[in-house]
Amino acid sequence: MKKEICLNCNAQTDKNYCSTCGQKTQTHRITLKHFFLHDLLHGIWHLEKGILFTIKETLVRPGQAALDYISGKRIRYYNVFYLALLVIGLNLLLSHFYESLHPIKEETNDDTLQVTQFFKDHIKLILLSIVPILGGVAFLVFKRMKLNIAEHFIIGGISLLGILMLSVVFSFINFILTFDVPNWIGYLEILSFLLLLLFPAWVYYNAMRQHYSFWGFLWRIIVFYFLVLLILFTILSIIVYQLTQGGRQFYINL
Repeated sequence: MKKEICLNCNAQTDKNYCSTCGQKTQTHRITLKHFFLHDLLHGIWHLEKGILFTIKETLVRPGQAALDYISGKRIRYYNVFYLALLVIGLNLLLSHFYESLHPIKEETNDDTLQVTQFFKDHIKLILLSIVPILGGVAFLVFKRMKLNIAEHFIIGGISLLGILMLSVVFSFINFILTFDVPNWIGYLEILSFLLLLLFPAWVYYNAMRQHYSFWGFLWRIIVFYFLVLLILFTILSIIVYQLTQGGRQFYINL
């Protein structure tokens, strides 16, 4: 069988894909027709297919999807953390759109403005920092899974992605409530908020139901939520203190 030379890395190969770098061995000259009908549409289709599949798996079977990814079944998934950044951007866009239509009266308190501005400037980092918190606490609480800390970060990433997607729904419902809508829409807002809060529990139950009894999982997830909320409250309290009292004390000392 005639061996081909990979045009990307110059390795010899006799298959459709180079075993060294993964590029197709059969390349083509780029023309306008091939660009529009193959490269552009093909790339968009596969990108959307990966995103839609990841969103579906995140909502329907998030824990098992995370375990599939950890076990090596990764080609069908779009990167969870890239997708989380996209959804964060969508949330920020909706928030900006909402504020443009319904301006919020700015607080005159300097401390409040400083804290608000800090969270606006660092919102992506703050949200992504939830992943190591979830992963670290789960590593301590759910020992029977025998996952390392990095693998727990993957489950934490799936949890964050689901929370962010549900927050889009919550923000949208909150937006339409500013108009004259039926009262039952308000119940949807409450429901979406509850689903947002309980989504991590669904993720870990979906991942670990075969390893724990219902009651064994229940007390562990309660401990999990308690520790996560305690850590978040502590971190946020430190940030607020440093931005207000800490900064004021610094200027007094000067």
